[in-house]
Amino acid sequence: MENSDGALRELYDVHAPLLLGLLLRLCNGDRHRAEDLLQDTLIRAWRHPESRRPDGSWSRAWLFTVARRIAIDAVRAARTRPTELGTVRIDERPDAGDLAQAVVDATGVREALAALPGRFQEVLVATYVHDRPIAEAAERLGVPPGTVKSRTFYALKALRVELLARGFDA
Repeated sequence: MENSDGALRELYDVHAPLLLGLLLRLCNGDRHRAEDLLQDTLIRAWRHPESRRPDGSWSRAWLFTVARRIAIDAVRAARTRPTELGTVRIDERPDAGDLAQAVVDATGVREALAALPGRFQEVLVATYVHDRPIAEAAERLGVPPGTVKSRTFYALKALRVELLARGFDA
């Protein structure tokens, strides 16, 4: 059997690329997560002599089984804890617990909508509040689809002006 540095290098060089491919598929393409699980797999292999054949080489079947089980355990563990948010744009995420601000914002939007002419109000309510497609909104409002599209365009511009006047950011 070779020295431990050489054996570890062989373990990584020979098996890591294939294991990483498997783990990438199991992690839905999340490379960072797959690399973490690969490291866990290789450490486990290094610590368990049963992962080696009598000639000192590692059993690929054993490695793939362990990698798969580690990935399954990671998925199960992730399901039992709250969703993790990346820190890349954490400052841009609204505070979900700020119910008071949500009420103030909703009130401001309602006031801005109420300040619009009736034809703008009804088209925005039909298309955005009730989430109706253009054709259905046109049928309910009794106007052609092109009219719904143009009113929606101008209504959104007018709503933006009203919201800016009430202190909302652009």
